[in-house]
Amino acid sequence: MLIEIKPIEILQGIFALGLGVWIPKKKLLAIADLHIGYEEALNAEGILVPRQQFKLTKELLERMLAEVKPKIIVINGDLKHEFGGISKQEWRETLAIFDLLSNHSKKIVLIKGNHDTILEPLAKKRNLKIKDFYCIEDICITHGHKILAEKEFQAAKILIIANEHPAISIREGVKSELYKCFLLGKWKSKKLIVMPSFLPIIEGTDVRKERILSPYLQQSLANFEVFAVGDKVYRFGKLKNIR
Repeated sequence: MLIEIKPIEILQGIFALGLGVWIPKKKLLAIADLHIGYEEALNAEGILVPRQQFKLTKELLERMLAEVKPKIIVINGDLKHEFGGISKQEWRETLAIFDLLSNHSKKIVLIKGNHDTILEPLAKKRNLKIKDFYCIEDICITHGHKILAEKEFQAAKILIIANEHPAISIREGVKSELYKCFLLGKWKSKKLIVMPSFLPIIEGTDVRKERILSPYLQQSLANFEVFAVGDKVYRFGKLKNIR
């Protein structure tokens, strides 16, 4: 569990903050993969889990927003979990998250993820627009489930994606634990930052052992730098050197 929430520089001027990305020069905070409604989807499949996702998500957001004062908050895809509709949990909790973020920023940017097939009714309730990407100078933020062809996107020097839910297993003796992580590497000629998921009840995809889905990560990840999220964010060095 995150105890210390302090900015840790990933790339010059871009910081990991809790489970988000903070760009102080632009007063921009990005979060991704909240998957609101995940518990209700599990319950519908007969898997009973305690309802704690919203409480944990809200608490972490409030702690992050006590540390920084963003003017822009970018939700980088997969805000909700259900593909085919909007569940009761999604209606209630998504609007509550919008209201929380609105109280702490002047602008909310919604980027469409692969789970966000029906997001428009929620966005309309708070007069928010949905985008495939958001660029600010040479930085472009997109969910990461598809390659974009727009000129503004192609011209960016730095990409920030989500989608993959990256995590890393770290072994100590016979014990191995999985931790959410940020990744820093390259895609073609661009610097690439991969965000962890904000979903608090699962860690994510072990990038050394499980199938990688994002088209931006269909490459060797050996030289990607890892920033693991434990009680705070730790710089772990290159993926190939982690045991």
